[in-house]
This record gives sequence, structure tokens and C-alpha cells, in this order.
Amino acid sequence: MQANPGKTLTLEIDGKDYLRIPIQTDLIQARDNIIQIVQQYTKGMLQPDDIVVVSEKVVAITQGRAFQINEIKPSRLAVFLSRFVHKSPYGIGLGMPETMELAIREVGALKIIFASVVAAIGKLLGIKGLFYRICGPKARAIDGPTENTIPPYNTYAVLGPQDPDRVARQIKDAIGTHVAVIDANDLGVNILGVSGPEVKVPLLTKLLGDNPLGQSAERTPLGIIRLAAEAPLVGEA
Repeated sequence: MQANPGKTLTLEIDGKDYLRIPIQTDLIQARDNIIQIVQQYTKGMLQPDDIVVVSEKVVAITQGRAFQINEIKPSRLAVFLSRFVHKSPYGIGLGMPETMELAIREVGALKIIFASVVAAIGKLLGIKGLFYRICGPKARAIDGPTENTIPPYNTYAVLGPQDPDRVARQIKDAIGTHVAVIDANDLGVNILGVSGPEVKVPLLTKLLGDNPLGQSAERTPLGIIRLAAEAPLVGEA
């Protein structure tokens, strides 16, 4: 199994070597069952202390939370607010009316307006990140279309997954090892859901900080995190 381009399979943290093993899958669609998908593609690969990481995007897709851009009708508020969002080279985020409209539906118009006002004041004071701090992970997890995304999802906007902790627990029950649902890109990673308090979230965040699974044509929405030595990746919370 090979690493994604520009990524490495091994990372050393605190003197210990960890393997980050990307798993390539077929194109995952709304009709798929995420539990069965993980079972299928990890069969025969897992060791007892592994953590399986699952991209939040494929979880959301299988929950019916992916929408073609031309099916989303943005409100005037969404059109107005999207003009002030920073467009990152790693993803458009809420910087288009359609994704801003999804954020309004997910979080509520009043909260979005309040967060926008606070963020504008914060920018004047040199403080960044206030918008997403107020709106929370539901807004942060919304992905817009990018040209590097695998078709047909290069023309889709995707909400964050519903109840990622529950999804992680359900997958763990099916495969027997711990699971984390992650939102990762080349800017960083957020751990959205874990299968239990034993998962060491701060360590997992470090291990996934360079986005070893990739996020475009690699088609590797699953991965295995494995310690190359004897100490476990899970333990007392």
C-alpha cells in the first residue's frame, strides 16, 4: 500500500513511530452504507490497537447530506454574507452563496448574522477565526465544490455528518477497533467524532495534522493509524 503523493506513511511523535495507512475505495455514493464500506475495505487488515479514521465527507454523503450546487437556491442573506468570506486555496468553505445558504439552514440565520458582525469587528482588531468559533463545527464542516474533487462531487456542496460520535461507535461495533470521524485538509484537522473516550484525541490530531489521507483524486477516505511499537494508541481518557 503506497502513500499519497507528497505524504509519508510514517510519523514520529514523542520518540514513537506511527504508521498512517491510507485505504483507497471505489467512489462512495449516497446509496452506500458507511458501516459496510468500512467493513469491506478494512477486512483482513486490522490489528487490535488500530484506529480507523473515516473522512467526514463520505459519512455525510452516505447520510444524504451532499447537494448539487445547482439544486441549492441561496437567499439574499447568503449572497450578501458570502462576499465577505475569505477564499482559501484549500477549499471555498462558505465563500459562495450556496454553501453560505447551507450554513444558514444548519446553524440559523440569527447566529450566522451575529457571528458575521463579531468576525468583522474581530478583523478590525486583528483577531481571526471568530466566525467559526461562534458558529461551531456544523458551519466549519461544510465543504464547497473544488476542481480537484473527484467527480461528480466537484459540483457538490456537502454538510458535516450527523452525530459523528454515534457513527464512530456503530462502525467500531462492526469492525472491533476504535474509530474516528475526521475533517482534514491541508490547513489542519478536526476530530468530529470518536468511538469512545479511550481514543487519545490530542495525539490523533497530531498524527493527522499533515492530512496524510489527502482530499482530492487520491480516493482514500479511510485510513488506519497504527503504532509501530508496543504502546497502545488508546487508553484511559
